[in-house]
Amino acid sequence: MHPSNPSPHHLHKRDFAADARLLKISCIAAFIGCCGTLAAFLLLKLIRLFTNLFYYQSFSFGASSPADHHLGLWAVLLPVLGGLIVGLIARFGSEKIRGHGIPEAIEAILFGKSKMSAKVAILKPLSSGIVIGSGGPFGAEGPIIMTGGAIGSLIAQLFHLTAAERKTLLVAGATAGMTAVFGTPVAAVLLAVELLLFELRPRSLLPVIIACAVAGFTRPLLLESGPLFPLHTAQAGVAALLSCVVAGILGGALSALMSTALYRVEDLFGKLPLHWAWWPAIGGIAVGIGGYIEPRALGVGYDVIGDLLNNYLALQVVLGLLLVKAVIWVIALGSGTSGGVLAPLLIIGAGLGVLLAPWLPGADAQLLPLICMAAVLAGVLGAPLTSAVFAFGLTRDADALLPLLLTTGISYGFTVLTMKRSIMTEKIARRGYHIYREYGVDPMERQHVDEVMTKDVETIPAGLSVAAALDGYFGTRQIHRCYPVVDADGRLTGMIERSSFPALSSAVRPVATLFEPGPESLVQLVQLVALPHETCRIAAARMATHHLERLPVVRDLQSMQLIGIISRSDLIKPSRAFFEDEQKRERLIRR
Repeated sequence: MHPSNPSPHHLHKRDFAADARLLKISCIAAFIGCCGTLAAFLLLKLIRLFTNLFYYQSFSFGASSPADHHLGLWAVLLPVLGGLIVGLIARFGSEKIRGHGIPEAIEAILFGKSKMSAKVAILKPLSSGIVIGSGGPFGAEGPIIMTGGAIGSLIAQLFHLTAAERKTLLVAGATAGMTAVFGTPVAAVLLAVELLLFELRPRSLLPVIIACAVAGFTRPLLLESGPLFPLHTAQAGVAALLSCVVAGILGGALSALMSTALYRVEDLFGKLPLHWAWWPAIGGIAVGIGGYIEPRALGVGYDVIGDLLNNYLALQVVLGLLLVKAVIWVIALGSGTSGGVLAPLLIIGAGLGVLLAPWLPGADAQLLPLICMAAVLAGVLGAPLTSAVFAFGLTRDADALLPLLLTTGISYGFTVLTMKRSIMTEKIARRGYHIYREYGVDPMERQHVDEVMTKDVETIPAGLSVAAALDGYFGTRQIHRCYPVVDADGRLTGMIERSSFPALSSAVRPVATLFEPGPESLVQLVQLVALPHETCRIAAARMATHHLERLPVVRDLQSMQLIGIISRSDLIKPSRAFFEDEQKRERLIRR
């Protein structure tokens, strides 16, 4: 049939799978967006409270920096004390609070049916507030992703939802919290797509968008509005192309080095003859010493990021800050304490940019810290779009978008080619789970039942006698293992195969025909069928669940008119086309 005159049979097919439940999930996600903002507000207040308690011995929620303390050498012990407290919380509360949060969220999504406990929702922000408040060189984003995800999961568990729907609400909570902390809703949505959802469908994308948008709108009610680090760089010219490429390669190399160092340190902690609950306190020793050498390396360090982006610090200061921050962050996170990775990576990446700025052409002194910051983030996360848009959201510098896109892409390519796994997946791999982060449209989702089914079906009349059926269809001339049975109007009655005949015992009255309603019928009544507009994936799942090798295909469930049959061999057809697209090489233009 000509493409301009399609068959009416194809008019029912949609671009996306959607149903009324999408509205319900989206409404719940909107509420979770509000909860994410509240959780971010409480987490940031906890960090401020513990910073004031540890370094200034005052019960205050006011903003303060650990770098301004006057405790002298006593300050070295504060990260040790914080690590000790958090180790005990993890030991006797929940081990799930260890780490920076994103791998734990991924593990819950992929291998835990998106179920998280109320303990995590309470203890994760508490432990992170203690660690960061006592000088831990971490950000709030990892804890809020874990906390927001736990809140989304708990709310989802109040309803009758599938694991896929719980996953959507878990991710909605995680990204809503990130939106509230940084004011970057678009980057949060991209983080979900590149790192957490493992799919790109309306059923997950729309609720996440709604949650992030709600968190973005409600953020000014509790937190400061506007970009965290407003910046305006000069428009980059062609000469900046080389700088972006160099910055991307070096950013990717630095992220690979940091990732490798982190897990080497974690391996060293694993060899200690001590319970893991003591490790954060040992890591706190390194943090305390590093903080004594360079106080501005302690804590979240948002003020440091702003100074680096605006090029307010001398090169010698930046070099010392970069080294100390990298070392104490690797040791502290490797010890299994609680804290995030984004803010430290922003400092380390921006510091790299400041060091490169005098040597690279075509980019001003503010652009290099910005693109290097995003490059390191892209290499560590394995999420180039998230990193580029995140850097834009933090600064609102539209002129930097093109350099950001190129630099994060180069860094991402470098780590993909040189590293097997990222910080986000290495920990999960060490627990025996493999995560494959490439995904595309499943070929079995792209094709429907009516495109691969066998349309010329040999059927058996329901009124045929047992003897005639045995002789005509199951004797020496048998072609198929199983046949559909239809009545005089072409309605599907059931399925019958050779094994159906000896099912009758001698005590049961023989039936004159194949189909007689009641216990003596030889026909297996149809309970499972396929519909022509269903995808091959749905049909395959139905067969696998019920251990079937084939399904009859009916026009609709009301008429039960048989129009075909789909078997396991038919389901191979989409994969065969996919294999040819992926593996068959050919030259179409001859020289």
